[in-house]
Amino acid sequence: MNEKFEILASTIVDYSIKVKTAENVLLTVEKNVDNELIKQIIDKILSKNASVVVKIIDNEINAFLNSKLTDSQILLNRKKLEHEVNTYDSFITISYSTNDYENKNLNTKLLNKYHDMTKNLEDIRINKKRWVLLNYPSVLDAYKSKMTTCEFYNFALDVMCFDYRKLYDLMLPLKQLMEDTNMVRIVAPNTDISFSIKAMPAIICAGEFNIPDGEVFSAPVKNSVNGKITYNTTSLYRDNVYSNVCLEFKDGKIIKATCAEDNDKLNEIFDTDSGSRYIGEFAIGINPLIRNPMGDILFDEKIYGSIHFTPGMAYEEAFNGNKSQIHWDLVLIQTKEYGGGELYFDDVLIRKDGKFVIDSLKPLNFCD
Repeated sequence: MNEKFEILASTIVDYSIKVKTAENVLLTVEKNVDNELIKQIIDKILSKNASVVVKIIDNEINAFLNSKLTDSQILLNRKKLEHEVNTYDSFITISYSTNDYENKNLNTKLLNKYHDMTKNLEDIRINKKRWVLLNYPSVLDAYKSKMTTCEFYNFALDVMCFDYRKLYDLMLPLKQLMEDTNMVRIVAPNTDISFSIKAMPAIICAGEFNIPDGEVFSAPVKNSVNGKITYNTTSLYRDNVYSNVCLEFKDGKIIKATCAEDNDKLNEIFDTDSGSRYIGEFAIGINPLIRNPMGDILFDEKIYGSIHFTPGMAYEEAFNGNKSQIHWDLVLIQTKEYGGGELYFDDVLIRKDGKFVIDSLKPLNFCD
């Protein structure tokens, strides 16, 4: 494992956030992450003649604090975030899954108020600073993946140590094709949806911000989305888990939203603000090592043969004008095992049942 930790630490420090001399790095780690990995990352940062501060957090304690949220606490948290944004050049965050429902009973109105008061600082952190996020393998993740703890531990570290430089090169033709495309159509069971990505940039994600990684994303022209999409993976959002989420669109806006659990709670998310019923991201999952969902979006949105179609905020790199507090990556897998489906660019079939069918993109099927 030490060898894998060394590879992962090098990927994070040298490739993802590209630490430079005299920079300040904030390393935020949830408890239970292996200390050896933390030490490897610290050593890599210090070897660049940079400085690092380590912040250890506890998800249960954070949830307890958030349950006691008050206006004065919000102001104090904003000051803390302001200090971090002004002090650090880059951010490494290593999470560790313990309980998907830890924060399910929080006061939504106060959380929305906190997001409103800190969104300018979050914008700086996300769009002006360098950052990377990864989820260290946990027993809960292994359970959701239907693997033994040892099997999942090895799987997750193999995925995190993947050669993302190689994957970047393989995704270049897909980036070019997306930027040359006007209309996209997605067809799958209980899904037929169309939208335009004309003149929108396509962004390759290959380990710079997320580990694991492997997607190319863009955004639909805001008012162009029409049709229905049914996502076939479960999704955790705001500490509730949703499955069989089905969204119907007219002229870009979600006009109907249902799920297998609580439709009122689901629609409460989409009523957060004026942008939460519009789509901020369309992305194609590429990672050949990730084949099945596990309820962790860092993994699920990269699934080979998937797409995610995201209500809420559009990223600055592919900005379609939509702003929102929410950004909910909902995933549809189109491989045969999950019902199959087709992806069309300007009425040309690009991918069938999760496999690319045009010559320039067939190298992305290398896992088969």
